[in-house]
Amino acid sequence: MTLVRTKFGRRSFLKTSAAAGGGLMIGFSWLTRCSPVSEPLVAVPNEWFKINGYIKIGDTGLVTIFNPNPEIGQNVMTSMPMIVAEELDVAWDHVVVEQGMLDEDAFKNPQFAGGSLSIMLGWDALRMAGATGRRMLLEAAAKEWGVKVEDLTASEGIIKEKNGTRTIGYGAIASKAVGIEVPEEIALKEPKDYKLLGSAQKNVEGPKIVTGKPLFGIDFKKEGMLLAMIEHPPAFGMKVKDFNVDEIKAMDGVRDAFIIDTTIPEPAWSDVNAFNHLIAIVGDSTWQLMKAKKALKANWETVTEPENTAMHVQRLKDTLKNGEVGGNRKDGDTEAAFASAAKVIERTYTSPFLAHATMEPMNFYANVTADGAELAGPTQTPKALEDSAAKLLGLPVEKISVQMTRIGGGFGRRLYVHFGLEAAAISKKMGAPIKMIYTREDDMTQGTYRPAYRSTYKAGLDENNNLIAFSVRGAGLPEGPVFPNRFPAGSVPNYTAESIGSTTNISTGAWRAPRSHFTAGAEQSFLDEVAELAGKDPIDFRLELFDKAIANPVGEKYEYDAERYAGVLKLVKEKANWGVETPGVFRGVAAYFCHNSYVAQVMDVVMENNQPKVKKVWCAVDCGILINKEGAVNIIQGGVVDGIGHALYSELTFENGASVHKNFNTYQLIRHSQAPEEIEVFFVENEIKPTGLGEPGLPPAIGALASALYKATGKRYYHTPFSTADQSPEKIEVM
Repeated sequence: MTLVRTKFGRRSFLKTSAAAGGGLMIGFSWLTRCSPVSEPLVAVPNEWFKINGYIKIGDTGLVTIFNPNPEIGQNVMTSMPMIVAEELDVAWDHVVVEQGMLDEDAFKNPQFAGGSLSIMLGWDALRMAGATGRRMLLEAAAKEWGVKVEDLTASEGIIKEKNGTRTIGYGAIASKAVGIEVPEEIALKEPKDYKLLGSAQKNVEGPKIVTGKPLFGIDFKKEGMLLAMIEHPPAFGMKVKDFNVDEIKAMDGVRDAFIIDTTIPEPAWSDVNAFNHLIAIVGDSTWQLMKAKKALKANWETVTEPENTAMHVQRLKDTLKNGEVGGNRKDGDTEAAFASAAKVIERTYTSPFLAHATMEPMNFYANVTADGAELAGPTQTPKALEDSAAKLLGLPVEKISVQMTRIGGGFGRRLYVHFGLEAAAISKKMGAPIKMIYTREDDMTQGTYRPAYRSTYKAGLDENNNLIAFSVRGAGLPEGPVFPNRFPAGSVPNYTAESIGSTTNISTGAWRAPRSHFTAGAEQSFLDEVAELAGKDPIDFRLELFDKAIANPVGEKYEYDAERYAGVLKLVKEKANWGVETPGVFRGVAAYFCHNSYVAQVMDVVMENNQPKVKKVWCAVDCGILINKEGAVNIIQGGVVDGIGHALYSELTFENGASVHKNFNTYQLIRHSQAPEEIEVFFVENEIKPTGLGEPGLPPAIGALASALYKATGKRYYHTPFSTADQSPEKIEVM
């Protein structure tokens, strides 16, 4: 049993319990139930009692747990309430889940979806919320019966006397628990006592998703709401001067048209936006607004140089050769070791800009009045939006409310808040509630794209085929892709890593597993080629390096645990029956650490009609304590599919400052028929605090795919997209 001091002080308790006993009646159809059965197991309460920011208990015993973070498909709507329910000790089929509002004071935890951090950062706060509620219910029952809390026990929502016969349900005692002082210290469960965590629970919103119930921002409606669309400049480096405003305003269904300015003072990291001046058109229907967009005749002016892909390629080459190094690491004397090496290999890897290509079009609702602003929609960073909206609108933060809707794909795209600000600016100008909607073309040509990268790797082997020297130098537009303190740092006596950034007027930002996506593919492909040069099995070669990092690590800084890294490789080796060859089946392997988790994959590829087909992927994952096995398997599988698809097909090119690819007909994502036929996922069991899962499944898929394709075609793959890029190896001079 672990004792911890609670975060829920008396002050916050008073604030969050203000609504207790309010008699709120909520029908089952409105709630997100955790039970798959059609009939409710617990009656709809007549009265609810709020225990803390996470928990509300009805007089019938039905428990509502508020999910604090945005749901972007990473399944936190199910997994975060499971953690609360475990410590509260309530039966999962007696729980319903609601999306919480933005209120970081009540939740005692940052509310955002990014960096695969939701569970890792929320772990302590969620456990504490559940355990605090359980303790308050126990104290209320003890007071009611005139016994000590130690004389009672609670399980599945029922409190019992240890040496007596009295029992009482949470619903019957909840009204008394509201008046109990919040304990300063509480006991948390040990992992061995978990009943709910580690089990496989269905997505609590699954039935609503598959039956098309309104959940997403695009579904959000309010009475009196108008619709709005935007038109941004046709290229990066341009801004709007004027347009045929009178003609547009005279069109059927158009209420108004004007230019908005979303420039805010002292922008934060989340205010990435290349187009702060936009044409806004407001009207009654999307059809009428799209017709008005087509009728626009705007004048634009060029403010910075229009860029193109050829320019980006050359800029990356120049930066890699002469750019100023940002992050770096140097162990030993790498140049001397290369000079004395028996074998030296050097390879360069590249990857273009990528779009997020979210399935749900960008949208946001705003109702701005003189007294405040109501915002609602699919945002990964509601607090950042609240802060930026306050700056834009000149309102106190307390006057801004942000409601989170379910997000139909984000991958980092909705970390940036400009689309919410655009809605707010349009609503303020109109003096009316509006919902702003992008077309697919608006989104793909006004993105915060994944940067373009170029890295050169070099390795030196001694006469016994030991890796004695390793260097990586990587450049990116605008950020460098190299993580200096990740593997193989620590396992090589002479090691150099250098990361270099450059400039571009293309707006860029986070993309699923930022930088790791490219770096894992390049690094793991290169290690596969180094292992071949050394005449060693690729898994044994990596394990040999991990053994060195464990026994005699080089340097002082590490971002990884070599034993856990080796652990997932050994597990996937065993599960995939590595070493057994099947005619016509070609295997690749990769392992990568990012977002505090370790994933190793073995991928089987066959050739069908001269095209690669992924038959099966084995994944071994170490993410600490597993919360929801069902959701965890799904998100790892999704990462594998996403990684394969983008590595094979995706590429965003530019001409005269404009994205060439504007919709899914030219920007290819993986099709259903191209997905792996089977993905099997295994988890390392331990009692380490849970870490990220939303992103770590993607990066190793690129390396494993590249190595499997090499076995299938006899050709190494250095440049994404693998299906169309020229894969000729190149050798460049590196300083």
